Amino acid sequence: MKKKEFKAESKKILNMMIHSIYTNKEIALRELISNSSDAIDKLVYLSATNGELKVNRDELGIKIELDKENRTIKIIDNGIGMTESELESNLGTIAKSGSELFKEENSDKKNLEIIGQFGVGFYSSFMIAKKVSVLSKSINSGDAYLWESDGEDGFTITKSEKNDFGTEITLYLKDNTDDDNYDEFLETYTIERIVKKYSDYIKYPIKMDVSVEKEDPKDKEKKITEVETRTLNSMIPIWKKKQKDVKDSEYNDFYTDKFYDYEKPLKVIKTEVEGMTSYQGLLFIPSHAPYNYYTKEYEKGLMLYSKGVMIMDKCADLLPDYFSFVKGIVDSEDISLNISRETMQEDKQVKLIARSLETKIKKELQSMLKDDRDNYLKFYEAFGEQLKYGIYSSYGMNKELLQDLLLFYSSKEEKLVTLDEYVNRMDGDTIYYASGETVDKIKMLPNVEDAISKDKEILFLTNYLDEFVLKTIGTFKDKKFMNVSDTNFDLSTDDEKEAIKKVNEDNKDMFKTMEDVLNNQVKGVRFTNRLKNHPVCLISEGDVSLEMEKVLNAMPNGDNVKANKILEINENASVAKKIKELYKDGKTDELEKYTKILYNQARLIEGLSVENPTELTSLICEIMSK
Repeated sequence: MKKKEFKAESKKILNMMIHSIYTNKEIALRELISNSSDAIDKLVYLSATNGELKVNRDELGIKIELDKENRTIKIIDNGIGMTESELESNLGTIAKSGSELFKEENSDKKNLEIIGQFGVGFYSSFMIAKKVSVLSKSINSGDAYLWESDGEDGFTITKSEKNDFGTEITLYLKDNTDDDNYDEFLETYTIERIVKKYSDYIKYPIKMDVSVEKEDPKDKEKKITEVETRTLNSMIPIWKKKQKDVKDSEYNDFYTDKFYDYEKPLKVIKTEVEGMTSYQGLLFIPSHAPYNYYTKEYEKGLMLYSKGVMIMDKCADLLPDYFSFVKGIVDSEDISLNISRETMQEDKQVKLIARSLETKIKKELQSMLKDDRDNYLKFYEAFGEQLKYGIYSSYGMNKELLQDLLLFYSSKEEKLVTLDEYVNRMDGDTIYYASGETVDKIKMLPNVEDAISKDKEILFLTNYLDEFVLKTIGTFKDKKFMNVSDTNFDLSTDDEKEAIKKVNEDNKDMFKTMEDVLNNQVKGVRFTNRLKNHPVCLISEGDVSLEMEKVLNAMPNGDNVKANKILEINENASVAKKIKELYKDGKTDELEKYTKILYNQARLIEGLSVENPTELTSLICEIMSK
């Protein structure tokens, strides 16, 4: 026996393979199981092309054996095996992939699904093992050989004994340290979890003997321990089955088990695409938002599989933020993976799949909105805010994609409606809306009463993002949006407009006095003939509305944003006659008191705070006592 040097030049390269490329120790088992699967795939392929090679496919599989006493893990397959020269070439040369070479030699053949491609997966075993031995017997050789290495400078290959062809890898686990507990890899539940997570869809059974405590049939008071062989993997992914062959309950069970949800999804989306990029996807629309969904702690992403092996638990690049609520799986052989197969390379295939998924999700949500309104309402209650944020945060770049999915409460329908539904029954060129904390509070706004009395449908915006979203959209089907609390909102006739204009002109000096009292808190004071039963209201002028002022100033970095406010007083209210008399009689002190009360009343109506409530109550009590 002669020790041979690794052909990759130096120990430094090997250390990089072991300690830098891979980030998760569990990956070692994933890689070794994938190698075993490849070995069986090669055997199956060769048996199909070589009539003399007889293989019983029902007996093909992978076996995992744990030995706690000797602290070893064995991964055994009955695949193609390796000759002495293949052991030296494939395991002695870092970054040389025997699987990749096999694919190249058989590239003209279809249905050849080999996982390996980089030739470094085997070396991940040294993350958990201080020594690795590989006993292998090739179908092309009558002899078996044992490859051994401690992961340092070199390896040895010796002739050995093995009854059947295939490969047996033994990992001699590292000693425990303060930072790393390698004994956990000797626990059956750890192996079961790792296989379920990464290798559940390897198409050959992965088996392991498990000790099970059972009731003694001779004495029910006693327990006996039996060893049973358990298959750890599902083998056939549910997304590879034809949809007609899968029951709804199976999809629901898969979702709740895989994504740890206690409720079934609202919608299941199965998709399969072939072309420039081929992939299969199984997506789910959850029925509720996770507890941390609207926090920084939430991680979006789809599970990414390639050839039956789980590559990433949450691949964020496959989902845009506005569809981050979607759960599911994407399986593709076309995605370029990095050398550790833990992450993706930046390439156009990822973007193509993401774009395709985006289109599919939008289409399915539209279908739900049209044909399954009740479930869409449940979805919208949970995730509607995310759709709105998708429009607002992109400065409108995504509005064409998302605006058809938005819902707002309609004053006429008294339920949530789409913008399209509003436009289809409207007259004119303006979509009217009003903002507030709740529907009931919005209904009480003075200008809302005026609009409804003139048979206008109003969208009630109760979410803090709503008005920002409509302003970002700008127009919808050439229809503009207008806040009924905006100074430009006026449904009066031309004669009514001229009449109120003359009244305001006649009282401009009084209004100037009142504006001085309010000391720049308002941009103007004036009479209006649009208020029916309300004596006073506030309206805004410019881009920032009264509701936007509240929202912006409630934010942690609020910069004391102010809307340009105008105080409107109902010309037909008795208080209008009163302030005219006070000004005419020169009672400016009394007019000042009335001005402050009217302004603060208008603020309260709009849900704005009163800066000096003590002064306000004193003024009201003083006037009431007269």
